[in-house]
Amino acid sequence: MQEQSYKNCQSCGMPLSKDANGGGTEKDGSKSTMYCGFCYADGAFVGGEVSIEEFSKMSQKGMKEGGMNSFFAWLFSRTWTIGHLKRWKN
Repeated sequence: MQEQSYKNCQSCGMPLSKDANGGGTEKDGSKSTMYCGFCYADGAFVGGEVSIEEFSKMSQKGMKEGGMNSFFAWLFSRTWTIGHLKRWKN
């Protein structure tokens, strides 16, 4: 069975095409087709298991540190923006 590929990271929503590393990595070193390198490395979520609220704050800070304007960092990191992504669905 082939793993589904996604256009956007299923943790933060970033387009996977924007990931300079080509995606996160699995434990075996293969590329993740679901998560970006900012969210997922070596088969685990960067920063560990956190709540969606904690992740929202972390991602907003990371986007601003990466040069994104404050309004867009706030908008793209809202729980209602990322809550529909696979990682956050229960």
